[in-house]
Amino acid sequence: MTTMIRTTHAELEAQRERLLAEVHMTFEELRDRVESYSLSSDELDVWHTIEGIDYLLNGDC
Repeated sequence: MTTMIRTTHAELEAQRERLLAEVHMTFEELRDRVESYSLSSDELDVWHTIEGIDYLLNGDC
Protein backbone atom coordinates (compact mmCIF):
# COMPACT_ATOMS: atom_id res chain seq x y z
CA MET A 1 0.00 0.00 0.00
CA THR A 2 1.37 3.41 -1.01
CA THR A 3 1.51 6.24 1.50
CA MET A 4 0.76 9.71 0.22
CA ILE A 5 1.94 12.83 2.03
CA ARG A 6 0.13 16.10 1.38
CA THR A 7 1.93 19.35 2.12
CA THR A 8 0.65 22.90 1.69
CA HIS A 9 2.53 25.69 -0.04
CA ALA A 10 2.95 27.41 3.32
CA GLU A 11 4.47 24.28 4.86
CA LEU A 12 6.89 23.89 1.93
CA GLU A 13 7.93 27.55 2.13
CA ALA A 14 8.47 27.24 5.89
CA GLN A 15 10.58 24.10 5.40
CA ARG A 16 12.63 25.92 2.76
CA GLU A 17 13.30 28.80 5.14
CA ARG A 18 14.25 26.42 7.98
CA LEU A 19 16.75 24.65 5.73
CA LEU A 20 18.38 27.93 4.71
CA ALA A 21 18.56 28.99 8.35
CA GLU A 22 20.13 25.64 9.21
CA VAL A 23 23.07 26.35 6.87
CA HIS A 24 23.15 30.07 7.77
CA MET A 25 22.83 31.21 4.15
CA THR A 26 20.41 32.96 1.87
CA PHE A 27 19.24 31.12 -1.23
CA GLU A 28 21.55 33.27 -3.34
CA GLU A 29 24.56 32.47 -1.15
CA LEU A 30 23.79 28.76 -1.30
CA ARG A 31 23.33 28.88 -5.09
CA ASP A 32 26.65 30.73 -5.48
CA ARG A 33 28.42 28.07 -3.42
CA VAL A 34 26.81 25.35 -5.54
CA GLU A 35 28.13 27.01 -8.68
CA SER A 36 31.64 27.16 -7.24
CA TYR A 37 31.52 23.57 -5.94
CA SER A 38 32.24 24.70 -2.39
CA LEU A 39 29.51 23.00 -0.34
CA SER A 40 29.90 20.52 2.47
CA SER A 41 27.95 17.29 2.14
CA ASP A 42 25.30 18.58 4.56
CA GLU A 43 24.95 21.81 2.59
CA LEU A 44 24.64 19.80 -0.63
CA ASP A 45 21.84 17.77 0.95
CA VAL A 46 20.07 21.02 1.81
CA TRP A 47 20.54 22.24 -1.77
CA HIS A 48 19.00 19.08 -3.23
CA THR A 49 16.07 19.28 -0.80
CA ILE A 50 15.46 22.92 -1.72
CA GLU A 51 15.55 21.99 -5.41
CA GLY A 52 12.79 19.47 -4.74
CA ILE A 53 10.76 21.97 -2.73
CA ASP A 54 11.11 24.58 -5.46
CA TYR A 55 9.97 22.02 -8.04
CA LEU A 56 6.85 21.32 -5.99
CA LEU A 57 6.16 25.01 -5.36
CA ASN A 58 6.53 25.90 -9.04
CA GLY A 59 4.44 22.94 -10.13
CA ASP A 60 1.48 23.90 -7.96
CA CYS A 61 1.40 20.45 -6.40
